[in-house]
Amino acid sequence: MNNSWSAADVAANAGGKIVAGNSAASAPAAITIDSRAIEPGALFVGLTGSVHDGGEFAAAALASGAWGVIVSDQHAAALGCDDEQVVIAVSDPLRALADLAHAWRRELGCAVIAVTGSTGKTSTKDIIAGMLAPSRRTVATIENFNTEIGLPLTILAAPAGTEVLVLEMAMRGEGQIAELTRIAQPDVGVIVNVGPVHLELLGTVEAVARAKAELLVGLGPDAIAVVPADEALLEPYIRSDIRTVRFGPGGELEQLPDTIELPFASAHMRSNALAALAAVRALGVEPSGLIEVELSKLRGQRLLLEDNVVVINDCYNANPMSMRAALDDLADSASGRTVAVLGDMRELGPDQRRFHAELGAHVRELGVEVLVTVGELARDAGPPFGGENLYSLESAAQAADQIASIVEPGDTVLIKGSRGVGLEVVGESLCQALPPAAGGGA
Repeated sequence: MNNSWSAADVAANAGGKIVAGNSAASAPAAITIDSRAIEPGALFVGLTGSVHDGGEFAAAALASGAWGVIVSDQHAAALGCDDEQVVIAVSDPLRALADLAHAWRRELGCAVIAVTGSTGKTSTKDIIAGMLAPSRRTVATIENFNTEIGLPLTILAAPAGTEVLVLEMAMRGEGQIAELTRIAQPDVGVIVNVGPVHLELLGTVEAVARAKAELLVGLGPDAIAVVPADEALLEPYIRSDIRTVRFGPGGELEQLPDTIELPFASAHMRSNALAALAAVRALGVEPSGLIEVELSKLRGQRLLLEDNVVVINDCYNANPMSMRAALDDLADSASGRTVAVLGDMRELGPDQRRFHAELGAHVRELGVEVLVTVGELARDAGPPFGGENLYSLESAAQAADQIASIVEPGDTVLIKGSRGVGLEVVGESLCQALPPAAGGGA
């Protein structure tokens, strides 16, 4: 945050008022929503959650040396603080966090690339950051900081002098991408793809497209949109008043130039790289050579273990589109036997059983030798797969217990499922049984 801001500036940008403390105090050193993570000089924002009201922990945050707190009017009225601390009262702490981030984004004056999509948005964000790193001071979304809470925190953590913010935007329903777009004011808006996700809430893929397209609707008049060339569901939202770059077959950017070398070969990752290239070119950056990409945790990470076993750890999330892409990559890249450990795909609505059955058929068509299903829904993939090498397990814990006995030397093992299944324990168990080989990469 801007060190030139005073406490009064912080309050004004958050849409609040100082009710106790020093209005002339300089800006906080950091911002947090977790009172347990308070360090001296940090601003605590007391958000109201479904389980806890953060405002109830504001007094403890002040006692731990917080610079100050932003809390609801109700909580602020009961708080006091030291002379060098600040209590800021607001009507809605979440809106205050968003407005504060919006103000800091304007103050930074940097370029902003926003990325959303049904699958691959995290990898695309990571590739964009890798393409920008050699020539631009870049801050990108970390972990799952892609929501109405995480995105503002990402912006507020960006230091003065940041040249590009790369912000991932997630959604669970309508209106959420619109709010993130309002906060971030992107110069470049990227939609990686549209697919059957969150159908439990949105109902149809057309509704998913409409929700993702809130990014396009919210772009400013000088912004650039990057969209897949083959996605007809986005066409109603393409704007004639801004420049749109289409990537993929039939688009303005159909293939990667020979001057770019990527640390992966899968078709879906190269498609993500096309979207990333279009985004960075929109900022006047022309990457070349080997692009160093640090993929986010549990998103397609490859690990070489002893006995020449390769683990593809892609268990952060799953939907029919991302499952197919990961399985295609498994079939194309494996040099030995292929093993797919697939967990439930959640939030797919009334057609969830059909989606899982179709997944099992796809596994069979690809020639994957071993299928391990984890969870009640994933079990429906078993009958279409058929064959002897089928294991239907109830939980990730069961899969973790049995995985070492299933895997053979030379296998390539894909681990993928929705986050709630918790399949990361399967990869951890396999790594304990077969420690990483020298070098560790695959």
